[in-house]
Amino acid sequence: MTWEFDQPLSTLSDKAKNVKDQELWEGEDLGGITEDNNRVPVPIVWLLLLTVMTAFAITFPLWGQRPTAALYMDYVKAMDNPAVKAAANDEEAMAKLEAIIKTQPDYAQNEALLERHPLTMDDLRMIKPEMNALMAQGVDMHDYEVVGPDVVLANFEGNDRADGSIIRQQPWWDKGYTIDIFYVIYFFVFVTIVIKRLPPSTWQPTHGHEHK
Repeated sequence: MTWEFDQPLSTLSDKAKNVKDQELWEGEDLGGITEDNNRVPVPIVWLLLLTVMTAFAITFPLWGQRPTAALYMDYVKAMDNPAVKAAANDEEAMAKLEAIIKTQPDYAQNEALLERHPLTMDDLRMIKPEMNALMAQGVDMHDYEVVGPDVVLANFEGNDRADGSIIRQQPWWDKGYTIDIFYVIYFFVFVTIVIKRLPPSTWQPTHGHEHK
């Protein structure tokens, strides 16, 4: 019942295990329904690979993405704009905020992120004191993330800056990217091992009679 790796694309089992599996396969007729020992069809393999690649391509921008405090700096600054303060309600105030934000030079590069992580006026009121305190300190707002009502230091550790501080910004590949790749590798390796522990596809069961 030992493993053999001399022909891994044919079988990973030794002769004794293959003989035992063949006897079991032949002895089980499943009520007259027989199963052949065929290879996985090539179109199915390509379809599975295409599915994985498509899923990765579509979800790539979303892997572990977290909103940084820098995304909302312009919102917090614009909250003191007289036009925003004069708004009749939160909806009107938010509309005026959006109009101001869209005039900022970095809006285009942040537009997709802001759509994925929108905030309400109540949310902005809660984070405003912490945001103002951090901006007054002159810290890099990309090092901080908005988590509910709090603005916290990001849980990342990158290179050191010239002033000795550590870059706390999320890398482009993110942990989720690495984890997803490893899970896919684990899946394919596990499925391949399960299949290749069977008798080689050159052997076909007859269950004691010819297939009808």
